[in-house]
Amino acid sequence: MGVKQAVEFQINGEAVEILVEPRQTLADVLRDNLRLTGTHLGCEMGVCGACLVLLDGKPVHGCLTLAVQAQGCAVTTVEGLDATGEIADLQEEFHARNALQCGYCTPGMLMTAQALLKREAVPGREEIREALSGNYCRCTGYEAIVDAIAATAEKRGAA
Repeated sequence: MGVKQAVEFQINGEAVEILVEPRQTLADVLRDNLRLTGTHLGCEMGVCGACLVLLDGKPVHGCLTLAVQAQGCAVTTVEGLDATGEIADLQEEFHARNALQCGYCTPGMLMTAQALLKREAVPGREEIREALSGNYCRCTGYEAIVDAIAATAEKRGAA
């Protein structure tokens, strides 16, 4: 066990101060120390997208981001987006279109989709596919996921 360092950041709108080892990833701290298990670990190489969180509003791979890098930042997990209701419409569309099966990739997909829809109100299908290129799903074949995001974008754009 190494020397621990204090890190302060906002997690889903709440201030936290936690002691971490400098080599601990943000994903490990979220899961193991803060019990925010919606952040999944898949490849642990930044390829699959299961560990995506928002760091100051931008999607980052929690498996590649050290917890100490979150110092002074705002970290948002899928639990945070769920608690605010910010992704309720996305979740509904994912459910309606069976855009989730085993569910392992779903939190990362939702994080990516929400970041995309914040950046681009009504993205085209190609833009959605490009945004999802960093997320890996073994179950769905992506078509239903793209459909769910496109439907959410259309509904948000009409509102």
